[in-house]
Amino acid sequence: MSKGLKLTDILVTIVIAVVFAVIYRLWGDVSNIVKLAGLQLDQLVYGVWFMAATVAYLLIRKPGVALLAEVAAASGELLAASQYGVEALTYGIAQGLGAELVFFLFRYRSFSPGVAALAGMASAVASLIFDGFKGYLTDLQSWNLILYLVFRLISSVFITGLCAYWLVKALEAAGVANLVRPASRADYDALERKTE
Repeated sequence: MSKGLKLTDILVTIVIAVVFAVIYRLWGDVSNIVKLAGLQLDQLVYGVWFMAATVAYLLIRKPGVALLAEVAAASGELLAASQYGVEALTYGIAQGLGAELVFFLFRYRSFSPGVAALAGMASAVASLIFDGFKGYLTDLQSWNLILYLVFRLISSVFITGLCAYWLVKALEAAGVANLVRPASRADYDALERKTE
């Protein structure tokens, strides 16, 4: 299987990004509603903003897809008049790089829920670094900062990692993955066994 991106890979990645751009744009309102509950509970839903990278990578399984999907989704969110403005794009770049780094460290050969969760955590860490530069994290009491960090990491593991993995598994079961992935040697071997 070729590791380079083909036009179909890029187009499918962009379609995934457009879907997530809409979700990201709407998710700001969801996050604001959850934020009203206090206690940093909005951080428990924050992982949605990292999902384009993991879903695209788990579906297409090629280098560069996670970064491309996250940047394209963040760009779409920005174009859809995101309440976060240009910040949505800068965060998207950092989050996409975080996820891409994890997939790179596993040599683009692992598509497990654990690797997806690690990619989500790397995206969360990238977003936390940007939050740190904004300076408001130092204003939080220690207990509140701990809730903030722990809840964002939990969200990144569950939503960005596990939910993205389950979503792709559901797409595979529906046959969608067969449309974007070339047949592997194992597929041909299985086909030959069935015809014998």
